[in-house]
Amino acid sequence: MSNYPLAYKLSWLLRLLRPSLGGDRSDLAAPAVTLIDPPPMRTVRLAFVGDISAVANRDAPECDPAIAALLSAADLVVGNCESPIVERPRTMMGTWLGTHHAMSERFLADALAAAGIARDRLVLSLANNHVLDQGIAGFEETVAALNRLGIRTIGTLAGGPVQLHAAGSLTVGFAAFTLWRNTAAVPFEKRIAMRAAEWPREAASGIDLHCAVPHWDWEFRHFPRRATRELAKALAGRDVRLIVGHHAHVVQPVKRIGDSLVAYGLGDFLGTAFARLPWPARIGSIFVVDVSADPATRGDIAAYRMHFFVRLRAGGHERLVPVEALDGTMRERVTARLKAIFPGQQARTIRAPSS
Repeated sequence: MSNYPLAYKLSWLLRLLRPSLGGDRSDLAAPAVTLIDPPPMRTVRLAFVGDISAVANRDAPECDPAIAALLSAADLVVGNCESPIVERPRTMMGTWLGTHHAMSERFLADALAAAGIARDRLVLSLANNHVLDQGIAGFEETVAALNRLGIRTIGTLAGGPVQLHAAGSLTVGFAAFTLWRNTAAVPFEKRIAMRAAEWPREAASGIDLHCAVPHWDWEFRHFPRRATRELAKALAGRDVRLIVGHHAHVVQPVKRIGDSLVAYGLGDFLGTAFARLPWPARIGSIFVVDVSADPATRGDIAAYRMHFFVRLRAGGHERLVPVEALDGTMRERVTARLKAIFPGQQARTIRAPSS
């Protein structure tokens, strides 16, 4: 029913237990860069977070005040809704085992409040492999729940290939899609985008920034595969200036392709697999992008920064902690892993937001 290649399936458990640093490390960018100097007088701040799920959580997370401050300062937060939002799971056994995702509307609302994310400044992608884990009825319940919460969505066929959302004074055109599905093709592809948008000409009018949000690559690998890199180049060639990916469940590098910026993978924002994951899979990031709102450079990326944190267990929920707040061996391990992903660069941790 799923569309994963056999090699992917055979390597999944090994990579889950031991996330890989293998792969192509060439031509990657620093985790923090200023692209317009001096900076624009006016900017709009986008903050991207990774996959959001309740699989490893019974209760809402604890969130370090620095993380909440960073997210609350953004004009728009964009993330991936990895779990269907249902009050009662329809696939009981799979949900209990963790192979089928589910979270309640109350959990999501409480998690967003804990993380300082205002619902009216949030956009969630539904283009991911788990979105039909609770069936078609579960998908419909998810859409209804997000509507009740006042949360905007991207990645559904009903929304069209490019979906426009306001971010401060700018208009961002989002194309969200997934390369992977866990269910049969027909019901999935009738509802969820599975192809990269071609950016139809009529959709370009009035858009200040084109942004792709792909659910791509292979899980638990820190460096993206060649096919993923080629797709990033193709998107950049279609004037997509910002590409921010999910699905790998581990932090992946940043790359600049001409005038386009690619963050291949942000890791998880809230646990999407098992409660007791190997430590590299508990490193997450918040990708902050400042976009110019000045007339001469409107829509250009002025600066970006990856802010890193770790998800720690605390009973039935997770604690989101900046890397610099870690102690001892865990901090040494995480710092070394981030330096391996961003070689020669100082991995930036979470600091108080600046305007």
